Amino acid sequence: MSKLELRHVCLDYPVYDSQSRSLRRSITQRLPVGGRIRREKGRRTSILALDDVSLSFDQGDRVALFGHNGAGKTSLLKVLAGFYEPTAGSMVREGRVSALLNLMSGMDVNLNGYENILLCGMLYGLSRKEALARTDDIAEFSELGDYLSMPVRLLSSGMILRLAFSICTSIDCDILLLDEWVGAGDQAFIEKTKIRLSELVFRSSILIFATHSPLVAKQLCNKAIYLEHGCVSLVGDIDEVIDRYQTPVA
Repeated sequence: MSKLELRHVCLDYPVYDSQSRSLRRSITQRLPVGGRIRREKGRRTSILALDDVSLSFDQGDRVALFGHNGAGKTSLLKVLAGFYEPTAGSMVREGRVSALLNLMSGMDVNLNGYENILLCGMLYGLSRKEALARTDDIAEFSELGDYLSMPVRLLSSGMILRLAFSICTSIDCDILLLDEWVGAGDQAFIEKTKIRLSELVFRSSILIFATHSPLVAKQLCNKAIYLEHGCVSLVGDIDEVIDRYQTPVA
């Protein structure tokens, strides 16, 4: 049984070298996007990316995350994935998580493609034997051929993204965290990514999908969350939250 639960979670990003005049001025203003900038005693400055967030996700949930740029969508996904520890509150996570956020995270550009398949597969929780067993399928899907024998630093950014996507989506998961609908490469390969992602979404028990596209969200999700300045503003039916998202602020 898959489950994710956040209880009064906060995430604070410390800001260093923050004594510039422009930043001091911004601290006194409410920013139109992003978490709140806070100035504490002792001259510590931080950005409150998530503010007292309590949410629960259960098996069968397909949840879209809406909000302006900097509202906290990616920060929330990174906490759920375990990339960041909450600075306050607690989290319960049950089930294998796959996070398609920064696809190239964990790659070593000095290793070749095959070596990165093994490295990243193990970072995503596979055993060495499991990662090796998936290598041929990953290589075939990437369509990179002999380029996989070259150091990744010699590949184009599009090639690296193809490789990273092929690795990330080769691993079945209980909980899928997705930051926007990923496209990598030329049009033919993009069509392959759509099919691959759709299959991964179908096999996962829980989907949490940060997006700016109501159309794609309605195709994938049955629930939604609206975030504003790191706070949960609305949780509900997908249509209800989309109406809120698309309503201009007075």
